[in-house]
Amino acid sequence: MDLETLLSFEWGIMMPEFIILGVATVMTLLDLFMPKGLKRKILGWIGFAGILAAIVSLIGLLDYPVTTILFDTFRLDSFAKAFKLILLVGAALVMLLAISYEPKEGLTEYRSEFFYLFLTALLGAMIVTSSGDLITLYVGLELLSLSSYILAGLRKENRRSNEAAMKYVVNGSISTAITLFGVSYVYGLTGTTNIAAMREILLALNDSQSVYLLVISFLMIFVGLSFKIAAAPFHMWAPDVYEGAPTPVTAFLSVVSKIAGFVLLVRVMLSIFANAVTDGPNSTSILLTMEDTIAFIAGVTMVVGNVVALQQKNMKRLFAYSSIAHAGYILVAIASLSLFMFDSLWFYLIAYLFMNLGAFAIIQTLTEKSDSEDSSHFSGLYTRAPILAVAMAVMILSLAGIPGTAGFIGKLNIITGALVREQANYVLVSVMIATTVISYVFYFGIMVQMFFRKAKVKDPIKIPVGTGIVIGVCAVATVLLGIFPNIAFDFLQAQFYEFGDFLR
Repeated sequence: MDLETLLSFEWGIMMPEFIILGVATVMTLLDLFMPKGLKRKILGWIGFAGILAAIVSLIGLLDYPVTTILFDTFRLDSFAKAFKLILLVGAALVMLLAISYEPKEGLTEYRSEFFYLFLTALLGAMIVTSSGDLITLYVGLELLSLSSYILAGLRKENRRSNEAAMKYVVNGSISTAITLFGVSYVYGLTGTTNIAAMREILLALNDSQSVYLLVISFLMIFVGLSFKIAAAPFHMWAPDVYEGAPTPVTAFLSVVSKIAGFVLLVRVMLSIFANAVTDGPNSTSILLTMEDTIAFIAGVTMVVGNVVALQQKNMKRLFAYSSIAHAGYILVAIASLSLFMFDSLWFYLIAYLFMNLGAFAIIQTLTEKSDSEDSSHFSGLYTRAPILAVAMAVMILSLAGIPGTAGFIGKLNIITGALVREQANYVLVSVMIATTVISYVFYFGIMVQMFFRKAKVKDPIKIPVGTGIVIGVCAVATVLLGIFPNIAFDFLQAQFYEFGDFLR
């Protein structure tokens, strides 16, 4: 590739990625040359400023038309812009949590790594959202995964953290291998890794042998990515990793990493398998043929997540299973394959981002100086810190899907999307409603601890500035989106006018 070709690319569409990459590089160099006695929290604030700059640059690209560079391996379309915005907002809030994080054993020696590994993981997630080629997708996925593995085990003196990192590496490697195995079939049939080129070739492949291989490919890719989003029965790593990882990392994995997993799943499934058709007189797309498989996994995920959560006393394990259950809810939106799928998916991920990060911010505040994250830490919270208890109540009500919160609107959109189809999926909607009712038991159990149990300790609760900002933003956003959901939907329609543009 000559210099003239390189200069001809519209590099401006990669400005958010360049900002994150540049800030991560600068932070690495600063850490190298900063005196050892100087506190590394300043690097966290630099990283936070970098994420804000990336958000501003992305907002400047919202009106940009669909653009591809590097031979269609990197795309800027409505899909990429919409989900990249969620990733950046979530990462900014997680960075504030990381700045405020002061565990019992401390993180003095590797506090700096704690910050710039966040940025490299974020960069990987952003690359995934804009990938137009399977190789680029894989590079972004691995950058996200490898950074996450290290972050999960960053508390080197903590045995649970070491165990979390080991389990995450093993399960992550297995899921990546399965995904690549499935991708290899598609590559073998099409002879290209470019997603746009694959679509054109797959339209002409409708013989029985090709369809058979594509079905195997679909199952392999779906299973591999189900590990990434912690969908049952491929969720076994999540509770241990969530419990052992530092709390900001747990928040990152439960929100930002999970969003990236769903983005990858939707982009691959709709870009490739929506165009691949079965053979015979009643030919239909492979994606529609495998709809029942997605629905089955969604149902199992909702049941496992909510039922097993009933037995949990550790707050991070409880929220791990809660996260698994919410993955099931989101899979219902994907399984419905309705006209409202993108709108439902986008809104629910925004709602999930705020209500989950807000909950983790409060969990971090109450448990970071303790050796456990037992639910007893929430006993009598209303008498110790009324504002904190009310904020946690808002997050829990939203997670439970109570009217007046963003979580309720998100679930309502998903249920509506599943029912307005030509063939309404009543069974899946029934499972979703039933498991949501089951979730009230453990969610409201936390409320009972906060408002109706006596406090075991009377110590005042100090809320760091960063954590306080996260709690405030999440609580306000959760209520605001629950009462005025059109704020999000109007913005969605005004800025991201056509999600289907990534299929062109």
